[in-house]
Amino acid sequence: MRNHIFDEAIMRLDRAFEHANIDPEALERLKHCKSMLRVTVPVRMDDGSLNTYAGYRVRHDDNRGPTKGGIRFHPSVTQDEVSALAFWMTIKCAVMNIPYGGAKGGIAVDPKKLSRLELERLSRGFIEKIADFIGPDTDIPAPDVYTNPRIMGWMMDEYSRIVRQYSPGVITGKPIPLGGSQGRDDATGRGAYYCIKELERIRKWDPKKITVAVQGFGNAGQHVALLLHKDGYRVVAISDSQGAIYSDKGFDVPSVAKIKNTTRQVQAVYCEESVCESVPAETITNEALLELDVDILIPAALENVITINNAAKIKASVIVEVANGPTTIDAEPILEGKKVLILPDVLANAGGVTVSYFEWVQNKLGYYWEESEVHERLQKMMAKEFNTVYELMEACKVDMRTSAYAHALNRYGETVSWQGTHSYFTETA
Repeated sequence: MRNHIFDEAIMRLDRAFEHANIDPEALERLKHCKSMLRVTVPVRMDDGSLNTYAGYRVRHDDNRGPTKGGIRFHPSVTQDEVSALAFWMTIKCAVMNIPYGGAKGGIAVDPKKLSRLELERLSRGFIEKIADFIGPDTDIPAPDVYTNPRIMGWMMDEYSRIVRQYSPGVITGKPIPLGGSQGRDDATGRGAYYCIKELERIRKWDPKKITVAVQGFGNAGQHVALLLHKDGYRVVAISDSQGAIYSDKGFDVPSVAKIKNTTRQVQAVYCEESVCESVPAETITNEALLELDVDILIPAALENVITINNAAKIKASVIVEVANGPTTIDAEPILEGKKVLILPDVLANAGGVTVSYFEWVQNKLGYYWEESEVHERLQKMMAKEFNTVYELMEACKVDMRTSAYAHALNRYGETVSWQGTHSYFTETA
């Protein structure tokens, strides 16, 4: 029996099917995960005790290439959540025309409660358990919530030790000295920024007149906020898991990011070199941030934060989904009725997997690109797919998520059709 999260994820396929050229047989394939693995990872703690953690790796579909997807460390990780995330990755890769299918992994753990040594043992132990399930041409993990380049480096090193062969292509999002790619660190936020820039061009925005609220000031949220701030957008609200700050005058985002990365807290500050001073701001909740009267709302934390309970209170005219699945399916009709444009996660946050693909290609070639080349390639791909999805949205008179899914289905359907479907095998010669 499927969990609600996965059920809700695949429900969007049926609506997109009406606007896509895809065989029903291909659609049916997308409604099921190829394989699921659940493991138990024992970890010797620093005090000598033994803790065990549940870990998961789900491969959704590999018809378009090896599966790809992040590994998250979070207390709420479940197999059903991971399955939904793997499905979204399949759609995302098809939207971006990347030769991958979708996968996802995770461990149910609060990494903030682990020492560095415990975190390393957990990371290596997880790879030991799933080593037969992954590989550079089979399934390629990457960072996700509460995982980072160092953890990816440990995982790559552990896999290489197990197979007795240096294998940088098995993991992406690695540190640069361990085969990582320039431009990977800010790729998710930068990809969202490139989408916003295309919308800016279409709507002829003056950035200085556009206000932005960012829920979730982790890696992706920080980078999209920094890039928008640099262009003159007024970032008036920022939050993390502990709460939010708001000022209608806007924040100096580099200063807030500096303090966040130093203290792990979002604070209203302005910094001159090493000296930071508090600035006037209002402390609000994450829930209140979502309901602010801003032009652009960027949910960049976890899934299911915009729901049927708060959708009617959303005042932003544009929502840019940097997080995976931040908007529930029952909230969407309410937002559509308010004419809110949602830049869906399968497009808006696809910069991460796109540059992960670049990293994988560079690992295979043994030839690495300059950061400017990575940015140029990413911008070109994001702009191309954004405009394709936007034009399809207008042509079909649907919301942008349905358009993105239809675009993905068209690409996926072509792949499956060439392998043969019922209509092919039963047609008269």
